[in-house]
Amino acid sequence: MSSVDVIVPCYRYGHFLRECVESVLAESVLCVRVLIIDDASPDNTAEVASDLVREDSRVTFLRHTTNKGHIATYNEGIEWASADYMLILSADDYLLPGALNRAANLMDAHPEVGFTFGKAIALNDGGTTKITNVAADQASWRILGGLEFIELNGARNIVPTPTAVVRTALQKRLGGYLTNLPHSGDMEMWMRFAAHSSVGIFGAYQAVYRRHSGNMSLDYFAKSWLADLEQRKAAIDCFFQTRSHLLSNAPQLRRKLFWSLGCEAVGFSSSAFNERKMEASEQLSTYALELCPEVKWSLPWTKLACKRRVGPRAWRVLRPVVAVTRQAGSRLRLIGKAGA
Repeated sequence: MSSVDVIVPCYRYGHFLRECVESVLAESVLCVRVLIIDDASPDNTAEVASDLVREDSRVTFLRHTTNKGHIATYNEGIEWASADYMLILSADDYLLPGALNRAANLMDAHPEVGFTFGKAIALNDGGTTKITNVAADQASWRILGGLEFIELNGARNIVPTPTAVVRTALQKRLGGYLTNLPHSGDMEMWMRFAAHSSVGIFGAYQAVYRRHSGNMSLDYFAKSWLADLEQRKAAIDCFFQTRSHLLSNAPQLRRKLFWSLGCEAVGFSSSAFNERKMEASEQLSTYALELCPEVKWSLPWTKLACKRRVGPRAWRVLRPVVAVTRQAGSRLRLIGKAGA
């Protein structure tokens, strides 16, 4: 049986830490180690971590005297790892039964696979019960070539981070997370892996991801659509600057990703218009054209242009009517398919 190292970065998540670590220790992988890195948390993280170390020799604990941030903490964990495979698992998330075993078995059997990922369950603030009995095809999996994965991933990150188990030797060869991508480092990392290897995808639920008010990413995305788009563009730029030579269709693929990101920017602009945030809407549509001038020929752009032509006041009246019309059209299409 292969070995797995799990890095658990923790900042102010002491109340989640035990559940996270115990979900790893309960795995059937014979050789598993856990490294808890406390990034100078002001809560009881150190006490919980010390208890876990005393209870199980597979657990190691490091504490920063000053806060270094998540990127530096992730990279510190990558340097520590020495097992066949590794996973970075935030202290507020936890694994579902069999997750590490499935990942290790697949990569043992397929050395061309650089990392694996699966489905994740999102738990909101009120969810305190573990979710282990879920409807998923636990046995299904598939392997994508690296280019296939990059095209599937598009201009978004489709990989739930707590499910991503990577081949440690390849991770060390590719290097750590980039400090200039604090909010899209994962996206760039999975593209980087895919430029060098195949990717394994599970139909199974591999982990639980907590969505709560303390999530750094939620606070970030709530502040600005534009900041999210800029970070994803930066991730795409970094990837093509360093890996284009490994791709047979780099120029076409880059245009495809920027088209996708541009259309999404138009969608955000349309949402801002609906919320009567006209300055934000204009800013987002301008950014969309900077990303991909051809986006002005897209359907999302045409819809946005129609709304602007009508004006915000008239659109506020017309919007419910349009929504009802769309729903009716969808029902008619379903009826037509059923009768075919």
